[in-house]
Amino acid sequence: MADLGDYLIKKGLLGPEQLQEAETVATSRKLKIQDALVQLGYATAEQVMRALAEQHDYEYYDLDNVPIPPAVVELVPESVARENSVLPFSEEDGKLKIVVSDPLDFETFDKLKFILNREVEIGLATKEQINEAINRNYGQMDGESADSMLQEFTDTAIDFTETEDDADSDDDAVVDENSAPVVRLVQLMITEAVQLRASDIHVEPFASRIRIRYRIDGVLIERDSPPRRLLSALLSRIKILAKMDIAERRRTQDGRIKITAGGKELDLRVSMLPTSHGQSCVMRLLDKDNIRVGVRQLGLSERDFKVFRALTRRPNGIVLVTGPTGSGKTTTLYAALNELNRPDRKIITAEDPVEYYLPGINQVEVRHSIGLDFALIIRSMLRQAPNVILVGEMRDYETASMGIQASLTGHLVFSTLHTNDAPGAVTRMVDMGVPAYLVAGSVVGILAQRLVRVVCSKCKQPHTLTDAELENAGITPEQAAKASFMKGAGCSHCGDSGYRGRLGIFELMTMTAKVRELAFSGASTVEIGQAAVKQGMTTLYDDGIRKVLAGITTLEEVFRVAKSNH
Repeated sequence: MADLGDYLIKKGLLGPEQLQEAETVATSRKLKIQDALVQLGYATAEQVMRALAEQHDYEYYDLDNVPIPPAVVELVPESVARENSVLPFSEEDGKLKIVVSDPLDFETFDKLKFILNREVEIGLATKEQINEAINRNYGQMDGESADSMLQEFTDTAIDFTETEDDADSDDDAVVDENSAPVVRLVQLMITEAVQLRASDIHVEPFASRIRIRYRIDGVLIERDSPPRRLLSALLSRIKILAKMDIAERRRTQDGRIKITAGGKELDLRVSMLPTSHGQSCVMRLLDKDNIRVGVRQLGLSERDFKVFRALTRRPNGIVLVTGPTGSGKTTTLYAALNELNRPDRKIITAEDPVEYYLPGINQVEVRHSIGLDFALIIRSMLRQAPNVILVGEMRDYETASMGIQASLTGHLVFSTLHTNDAPGAVTRMVDMGVPAYLVAGSVVGILAQRLVRVVCSKCKQPHTLTDAELENAGITPEQAAKASFMKGAGCSHCGDSGYRGRLGIFELMTMTAKVRELAFSGASTVEIGQAAVKQGMTTLYDDGIRKVLAGITTLEEVFRVAKSNH
């Protein structure tokens, strides 16, 4: 498959150094070269697939919004389609056109010929598009969705709360049409959330209804409400899956669910909170694909990318990532750890809780009930002689001072802080009680970040901003003349929102001599910020505006997450 790289170089889509880096990553992570190229951001999945199609003389298909006749879909069982990531596309003269994502998977082609007992012709499409098309087409055939099932519950007077008796049923049992209705509803709810790319599911009880909402690209979207009488059965089923105490309704509870939905193995982190109308439940969907990103795909500008990469390769010091909850701090830190995760380095993390399990990294979960907190874990982990340490959050003086001690004794320490911008992290640590000279001497870089939604690639169209909008945003006429402002019209690909996916906007402050001097003398956040900007730091807002000018996101998104510095 190495010749794919040469082919892409010949087409001018890739440079030799990029290919070499992709080959190294592919070997170390046991990936195919095409997957490594996509992960590193050197080529899109579509570019790679089009190149493979040209190279192997197959036809490339864009599966978005392409209807496939039900008669063709029925020719391949859903289990076969999902297991092998293949999609029946069309039938002609007894030949079945099958769309796949790997043109060299001859074993699967032979298996399909044997199972289907007919001649098979191959076409290519990206794996993501194939899986989405499978969900779309087979979902329609099932005739059952969370919406249709909720309708079924609403229309009938039968009380399904008896399904609590299923508490003794096997958690791993297959959920099919013979399962109890609430069991099927919970499974469908999770599957639908996966198909819609939701990051969490909220089940909230009110006086006369239950509200179900999915958070998609950071924004909550409401789904159909099940009748109020279903609440206890719904929560009991979730508690059974999360191995929680079903009888406990007055205390908060936390648990985890391992489940297969939408063809993916998922981890769900479940939280139960008693409210005045019953227990409110939030399920956070932890998709391992989300943290397989490299630093390159986070959205850092070229300058910030080089500086951040240099920081992560230092032998010692503290690198802080700051921002509110849900701003992608964990993803950024894991991307950095993924790059550093080599056999010659020992990496230990202290997290509260461990959300994603990373192979090759020693992860420790904080357990306050037995006194296993951040400070104690850091003290113990230093005896294990690590090269790199990740401290989930510096939330008090003891944790911060232990992290600083670790950095001063020759360790590279990554951690997070909840501050609004990068300069604020310095004063926050001093406010915690850490001496200013220790902060100035140990912190080497601070990255503040937010997430903005990306304009949908399928329905984006040029957009003109008014003079008032430009002036309000601080965009000069010269900048506007060179810009390519975009807005999504809304289509099936993005659920009519005009956005699909998210990207970070960043503010990276390095501890230059001037900034260190100001931190040492106890200067204010504003003074430190002004000095950092003079020395080349791009603020969160300016990085957001840069992405607006490039047509990646919109002004509304930047205003939603970052305050103007004009």
